[in-house]
Amino acid sequence: MNLINRDTDYAVRALRHMAQKSDEILSVAELHAELGIPRAYLRGILQKLARADILRSHRGQRGGFQLNQQPATILLIDLMELFQGEVSLTQCMFHGEACPNRAVCPLRATIKEIEEMVATKLRHITIATLGAHP
Repeated sequence: MNLINRDTDYAVRALRHMAQKSDEILSVAELHAELGIPRAYLRGILQKLARADILRSHRGQRGGFQLNQQPATILLIDLMELFQGEVSLTQCMFHGEACPNRAVCPLRATIKEIEEMVATKLRHITIATLGAHP
């Protein structure tokens, strides 16, 4: 089980880097060179962040991307939901279908409590707070 997938990881890495250069417009090529994230893959992530109004896209010869929000307002949980969907520790699936014991399963109730604790913690993590750690 991975709590954070590759898309979210790459988005966080790009946003942290952009937060350090928030007054600059950074091209995909620059970000690729500095972060080592595959260029085409990175472009797709940045475009998705722009569609979500987290980044601002600039066209033209000196085009690229720039933060559209303050790093302190970009929540990790929002990025996870954007790239991964709802934060969930279990799918409660059995052979590709919803488990028939979902409604009465004591394990599911416990897992749901843990999910809420995780989500609460994630709501306090921002790009700014991630940038505060080495």
